[in-house]
Amino acid sequence: MAEVEMYGAMWCGDCRRSKSLLDTLKVDYDDFDVEESKELADKAQAISGRTNIPVIKFADGKHLVEPSDAVLYAELKLRGLAE
Repeated sequence: MAEVEMYGAMWCGDCRRSKSLLDTLKVDYDDFDVEESKELADKAQAISGRTNIPVIKFADGKHLVEPSDAVLYAELKLRGLAE
């Protein structure tokens, strides 16, 4: 299991931006497309309490919803997942 879980969809610009940052930083993450099943969409909503995506969850339980690149980078750096 990766340190980061990302719940999003291909049509979501914010999701593509966050995935691009994770990929650029070579962060290992599990990618879940909420369009694939109601269960994944429900899990993302259970984590965040909202229907907005992306939902990015860290191994320690903290999560972000629609983070800017700066906020996501700061959280990754805090956890030692980015330099």
